[in-house]
Amino acid sequence: MSGGWRLPESKRDVFKEPIGYDIREEDLSQLNAKHIIIAVGDVVSLTMRNNGIVPLLSVYDGYTERRELTGFADLVKNGGWAETVVANPAGEITLALMEAVENALAGRSAGIIRVEGEEDLALLPCVLHAPENSVVIYGWPGRGMKAVDTDGPTRTHIRHLLDMMEESK
Repeated sequence: MSGGWRLPESKRDVFKEPIGYDIREEDLSQLNAKHIIIAVGDVVSLTMRNNGIVPLLSVYDGYTERRELTGFADLVKNGGWAETVVANPAGEITLALMEAVENALAGRSAGIIRVEGEEDLALLPCVLHAPENSVVIYGWPGRGMKAVDTDGPTRTHIRHLLDMMEESK
């Protein structure tokens, strides 16, 4: 499957701006009690499970800050958990990733997506396809976790970011 979106070099600074608000590990249970949780990133996915939280969707690539991180991957493998595997190069959102996120959040496939490549932009499809009352939690390297409400203004902002990207073949 080909196609999707590529982040142009000229727009990279816009995508480095954080989206959402800081969240501490000790606040996860309270957030989970009120919202549907979606996790993006290896550390966030592992942190959720270590706190007894099973997100509706976890998206991971087996790396954190360019270093291999197998904690969550080991949980998936050792637990025999079903996962969808998609290729997604850095700086891109492939149609395969977009469709995998949409299918998982609609309950049509596994709630775990392993990205071969990078899940650096997976936040965008997760926010766009999230059910009502969802919060997407992602890692902010060196700074902890960010939480993103998937309300109307946030979805509008995410669509605007997607519109800044170039279509890829």
